[in-house]
Amino acid sequence: MEFCLDFVEWLGPDTASSVLMLLEDPADLVRASAVSRSWRRFVIENGFCKSFCSRICSEASNLRRVIESSSMQTSEVGSSAGAEWRSLEREHRVYSYLSHCMFSPVAKRDCILESICASSTDNIPDEGIENTLEPRDRVDMRPSYWSSGGQKNPEVPETLTYSLLSKLCVISEIKIQPFEAYFQYDNPIYSAKFVRFRMGYCTVPSESFNDGQISAGDNYKWIYVSPEFPMLQENALQSFKLPSPVLCIGGILQIELLGRVQAQEMDGLYYICVCHVEALGYSLTPQLDVEINTVGDEIILKYLPEAAACSSTGAQDSSSWHALKERIKHLQARARDGWHYPLISTFLGAMESDLEDDEPPLGYW
Repeated sequence: MEFCLDFVEWLGPDTASSVLMLLEDPADLVRASAVSRSWRRFVIENGFCKSFCSRICSEASNLRRVIESSSMQTSEVGSSAGAEWRSLEREHRVYSYLSHCMFSPVAKRDCILESICASSTDNIPDEGIENTLEPRDRVDMRPSYWSSGGQKNPEVPETLTYSLLSKLCVISEIKIQPFEAYFQYDNPIYSAKFVRFRMGYCTVPSESFNDGQISAGDNYKWIYVSPEFPMLQENALQSFKLPSPVLCIGGILQIELLGRVQAQEMDGLYYICVCHVEALGYSLTPQLDVEINTVGDEIILKYLPEAAACSSTGAQDSSSWHALKERIKHLQARARDGWHYPLISTFLGAMESDLEDDEPPLGYW
């Protein structure tokens, strides 16, 4: 009979752990756990899948506990060896699925759901942050952009804060287009010098927001802060690729615009104007979600394995429906000052009853 040797027993737990930690594909850890009962116990007891998630995405280290919908039991150590083992198995399942979602190639899309607030706005609502969700720089023959308030000091920063499609998204790239004031002499472009990105969660109830005009300083906890990227003074959709994909826990994105380069000839003040913003990535819901306890800063990862594919489609439809509602309300507000208001009002008014619903009507899509 051919001599067989157990790799883990021969190397010892410390050396074997060092070897397994070098694996670069989460599927290899799952395969290792399927080799034998002893290997499975070794992989699960040492929490290699959880360590792998934290290694490829440091934001995952902020997840304190896991909940699986089938049992709704947390990953805390139980009162017996059996309960502890079931807890470790649950962590293994959840983190192996999370690593699979983060590692697998997925088609990227714009993950911004709606705007929350801007640190300042020159003219509301004509130059509001909502305009940055519109990919065009002209809507109804009028310019579409956000403008900051004017400043004598060109170093005063600005922020734009957005809500993403879900509380758990993977973001890899952000695109920003500065606005070119084609209606001013010499077509000045009001870009920033640098840009930086923050991702995290809100520490106050969303109902406390007052029409988006709030101070963003103390209302958020940032889990990720990017390095600074230089911005060009060009009328183009500029791409800022993050050093590595970011697990956005909490679904809040804030764009920091650092430094001003263009003064307005009329008043001599420096402004920053943005035409369009995109955050490219993908949502991890409905199979994965987070529950955030803002009092103790505890973040719980929720795993819903029974979520069917149709649930994913429904979640995307719901997100698109909410985005459509915000866009229609914005168009109604902008149309009030135009000669075509009666026509637009009649067209959009037919949808007012549907806009009161939280979900899209049956067969809408």
